[in-house]
Amino acid sequence: MDKIPKTIGSYRIIREIGRGATAVVYLAEHPEYREPVAIKHVRFKDRSRDEAKWNRRLLKLLKAEEAVAKRLNHPGIIRIHEAVLDPEEAYVVMEYFPGETLERYCSFERLLPIHRTIGIIFKCCMALDHAYRQGVVHRDIKPANILVDEHDNVKITDFGLALNINKKIESDSTFIMGVGSPAYMSPEQIKNYPLNQKTDLYSLGVVLFHLLAGRLPFRATNPAQLIYKILNADPPSIAMLNPEVPEQMDVVIRKALEKDLYSRYKNGAEFAKDLSAVRYKIVDDTYVPPDTSRFSILRKLAFFTEFDDIELWEVLRISSWRKVAPRTLIFREKSADQRFGIVLEGEVEISVDGRRITSQGNGELFGELAWLDAADHCQMTTVIATRDTTYLEISPSALALATEEVRTLFREQVATTVAKRLGAASRMIARDGEPAMASDYAQTEGVDLKLVDD
Repeated sequence: MDKIPKTIGSYRIIREIGRGATAVVYLAEHPEYREPVAIKHVRFKDRSRDEAKWNRRLLKLLKAEEAVAKRLNHPGIIRIHEAVLDPEEAYVVMEYFPGETLERYCSFERLLPIHRTIGIIFKCCMALDHAYRQGVVHRDIKPANILVDEHDNVKITDFGLALNINKKIESDSTFIMGVGSPAYMSPEQIKNYPLNQKTDLYSLGVVLFHLLAGRLPFRATNPAQLIYKILNADPPSIAMLNPEVPEQMDVVIRKALEKDLYSRYKNGAEFAKDLSAVRYKIVDDTYVPPDTSRFSILRKLAFFTEFDDIELWEVLRISSWRKVAPRTLIFREKSADQRFGIVLEGEVEISVDGRRITSQGNGELFGELAWLDAADHCQMTTVIATRDTTYLEISPSALALATEEVRTLFREQVATTVAKRLGAASRMIARDGEPAMASDYAQTEGVDLKLVDD
């Protein structure tokens, strides 16, 4: 890590407050200013051809940021005081805002109360509305570029790309240097179409979704699949992912994420108006923080090893936490009940026709055959708690409303569990079976090979 300089230009450095892939941000003071400032500092060290090309690009971004700042004067946008561009270094002096980026609040365990989230995005809408009326489109709206303090004051930062409207997609900050993601980009931005203010409103809609659900509206295992979903798929229902969110918010988010430009919000003020209508119906004191203790319990179970954190939070939302006493009947064989469960603590006995088969303890699955049975849709075994037992109950109707990722993971994990149990049962049956028939031929890659005695 580079040593912190004592001064940059006429500014005395107090401490480092942020670091990115290309720049370091310092808190600084100037003898002529009353308030401290933030300095975004870039050093140009490497003189290689590729690095020189990138340095020129950085200089353009910094010049653009300074030029844009002269046109914007809004409480929701960081003010730029000056930019100094030299061959060896460059720095931008800006308003110091003691807040954090919205990235902190994008995971489910750290989600803000819904009324606060709506208020923050409302202020972003108005800031972007001001920017567009000054002829500026940000083009890189994402949580990392939005600051918020403890009083929910908001500042949008990094307008360095704002004037590069006609640049090619690969020059966008979400693609260059591998430091970003196309997850917040609008369909028209991905297609390299001409952009207007609606691209920022789309990106802000993605940020709103992320802050309410703890996950992005479109997720994929590779960039090509993600881009396909952004261009073609509908976002999942936000009210289904987070039941605390009013259903009216689904209407707002669908309009913000419209792929058709003519159907999307036409300006930030219109977006803000609909947000305020939803905010009006929310009672502030109903917020209850998520129970992280339950998440920690599921995180330790082998069944959920392949689930990412956001998917595990979704499991908690669609499932029920059950506690039963000893000798409690949980499922009865032949009943039309397709629920299944996972033992969290305790033990259950599995039986058929009044005969005990086995017992399942902590972390083990039970009742899953009913969910897999697409013909009769009924329980194949009786399940009774043998002692005080806590289990996670999954209802097929709730699971059907879950995201594709969660449904796929459940199918894979349940199928794997059943396959392993079937294999174990086959080995047990084989113990009392007759000797197996010897083979005369071994099949290898489609060719039959006859075994010949020596």
